[in-house]
Amino acid sequence: MRERLAAIFRTRSRAAWCALMEGTDVCFAPVLTMEEALRHPHARARAAFVELDGVTQPAPAPRFSRTEPEASAPRENGADTEEVLREAGFSEAERRALREAGVVR
Repeated sequence: MRERLAAIFRTRSRAAWCALMEGTDVCFAPVLTMEEALRHPHARARAAFVELDGVTQPAPAPRFSRTEPEASAPRENGADTEEVLREAGFSEAERRALREAGVVR
């Protein structure tokens, strides 16, 4: 079924499919690139993206009427590795071996 639908959708452009379905009771939405999503009127009206430390990313979700969402920068890559490995049951020797092999930081 998936292959059949994919073959059918490849027969027209995204714009052509949107024009065909717009104004009907078909529940649809085009798949947007990140750049298109950033410029989309609905995303702008809903403040769906925030910029944090020069990086544009999806705004925190869910949003509540009485609680202001708080966007924060992600933790440094590997910042939680020790804790995650320890919680997963890796011994100190195993964690050291992974670090020495360059598998984790």
